[in-house]
Amino acid sequence: IWALALTLEFLGPISTFWVPGLGNGSTRDWDVEGAHIAERVGLFVIICLGESIIITGATFAELAWTPTTVGAFISAFLGTIAMWWLFFSAKHEAASEVIAGAGNAGALARAAYTYAPIPVVAGIVVTAVGDEMVLVHPAGHIGAAAGWVLLGGPALFLAGTAVAAFAVWGSWPRSRIVGLAALGGLAVFSPLLTPLLLAAGSTGVLMAVGAWETLVPSREQAG
Repeated sequence: IWALALTLEFLGPISTFWVPGLGNGSTRDWDVEGAHIAERVGLFVIICLGESIIITGATFAELAWTPTTVGAFISAFLGTIAMWWLFFSAKHEAASEVIAGAGNAGALARAAYTYAPIPVVAGIVVTAVGDEMVLVHPAGHIGAAAGWVLLGGPALFLAGTAVAAFAVWGSWPRSRIVGLAALGGLAVFSPLLTPLLLAAGSTGVLMAVGAWETLVPSREQAG
């Protein structure tokens, strides 16, 4: 039943809420206020990031403070900050303004603030799982599943934010595409790295993307 409810919830916006016998509406008829929907999604992302910090802190509090566990905690904390930095960049507010002035605000809001946040939130959750794994087992060999988790979380996050940017501006943000490529490069070398080093590398990628977008004007990042 839950699966059916989730499926209907997922298909509702893309089908413009089609109802048998009544038909469907149009995204142009949706009364969408850009700033409001951006704020709602932003608050949900903040909750997810906050829960990630709580989980990381609770796990770290139960461990002995060794150089590796402290390093894992710092990497996890900086990774969370980087995701906050990337999501709530100047583009977040600018996107709400674009939606507010769009001729078909409903279609833009559906893509950028209904479907794109799904991989963003999934990325935050998967990253939190990876952070906990690294805190408990910072050294040793990286299995395939652990590698997918440690790199998959940041990759989902970057991909989701890139899709949202494309939906709003019609171009892929070069910085985030390069970030995804860098994560792919880390995957190649992951068998040679410890979980802590791989986690630190993925955090470094997120921080580098944030720094790039802060220092380079948006028009120069467009692909």
